[in-house]
Amino acid sequence: MRHPRATILLASALVAAFVLAGRAEAPNVYAIAGARIVTAAGPAIESGTVVIRGGVIEAVGASVAAPPDAVVVDGKGLTVYPGLIDMGTSAGLSIPAYAPPADAKTLMEIERARRQAILRPQLEAAAYLRADAPALRRLAAAGITAALAVPTGDLVKGRSTLVSVVAPDEEPQIGNVAGDRRGLQVLRSPVALHVSFPPREGGGVYPASLMGAIAFVRQAFLDGGHYQLEWARAARAKGPAERPAYDPALEALQPALAGTLPVAFEAGSALEIRRALALAKEFGLAPIVTGALEADATSADLAAQHAWVIYSLDYPVRPLSLAPDADEPIRTLRDRANAPKVPAALQRAGILFAFESGGLSEPKAFLRNAAKAVKAGLPEDAAVRALTINAATIAGVADRLGSIERGKIANLVVTDGNVFDEKTAIKQVYVDGRPVTVGEAAVGGRQ
Repeated sequence: MRHPRATILLASALVAAFVLAGRAEAPNVYAIAGARIVTAAGPAIESGTVVIRGGVIEAVGASVAAPPDAVVVDGKGLTVYPGLIDMGTSAGLSIPAYAPPADAKTLMEIERARRQAILRPQLEAAAYLRADAPALRRLAAAGITAALAVPTGDLVKGRSTLVSVVAPDEEPQIGNVAGDRRGLQVLRSPVALHVSFPPREGGGVYPASLMGAIAFVRQAFLDGGHYQLEWARAARAKGPAERPAYDPALEALQPALAGTLPVAFEAGSALEIRRALALAKEFGLAPIVTGALEADATSADLAAQHAWVIYSLDYPVRPLSLAPDADEPIRTLRDRANAPKVPAALQRAGILFAFESGGLSEPKAFLRNAAKAVKAGLPEDAAVRALTINAATIAGVADRLGSIERGKIANLVVTDGNVFDEKTAIKQVYVDGRPVTVGEAAVGGRQ
């Protein structure tokens, strides 16, 4: 008589064998043959083949042959680019908005709750990602295959997460407890701690002014440093010592204060950028400037602190509510005209930069506005790197993503021409080596 445990093991082995057999029947092997390949890692290959196997680039080159088990895509007349990376969006996130406590009996309770809303470095975007969110999937049609999910909020907003815009297929479940599907989309988390200083509207709640907001953030970093010293003192004490109070917010600031987690400051004007850099220098932070509308005016400061920039492609536009004959301030007109020129200035200054969609409501505007930067003087190869390998570098995943090289994740965009030409269409998109439906048509191929 077979022991019950042996029966269970045999059943498990049969299930595992079935799963492996199912995976063998669907190897997910593709070869895009005869296409122009823009690798973002070196010179373009005018006619070559990219082989994808199991979600990874298996081979790429002019002399590479398609494997016999691959679905072959005819790349003649097409161009293959690395998948684009949007380095700033809230698409796919569902973070509860702050609401004052309804049952608060004292001002201290109200202010404690307010502190939790504006000082939340422990909040991680990955925890609030909606698996397979349609808002994320929409990005694929614009050639965006990965995005930096940035928490919404005020002041110290939380930590960002780099995600794939489409989750890969889930393996069959074995057992009664299923994993969190959100984890399939996460490429890296956390990526950076995000800080913003939006205009203050008063209302009697601290901090009610910009000066107060800056002071609050600065004090938070000071408190974080003191918190670390208190815990270090307690650890060194040989006898009984008073244990410091555990604070999850101050605990979460430690990687930023240690310089191991970059701090992304949302700053547009030259004054805001210099203010952010000064704060970073004071506390020894690794700075990233996001938005960066006037980064060209501070390029020397940015270079001096080895700061990275995530430039917003949500260019200033004339408000629709403004009358056609209404005047606008000179500075507003200058910012609008200068916005597409800033990336070229960053390139000339040798500053590593990438692009974010910011507040863009239409995903296709992301690439369209990047093309405007090219027309304004940014070299095409630099624009491609900003959209791909530079973004991967800033996100800390350049060893796995951002260029078409052997061993990297197969995030690819296939177009029928130059990606910056307004007449070019995106024909195919691969995320994690799998074809994604673009518009009405899915990726084709021949066995």
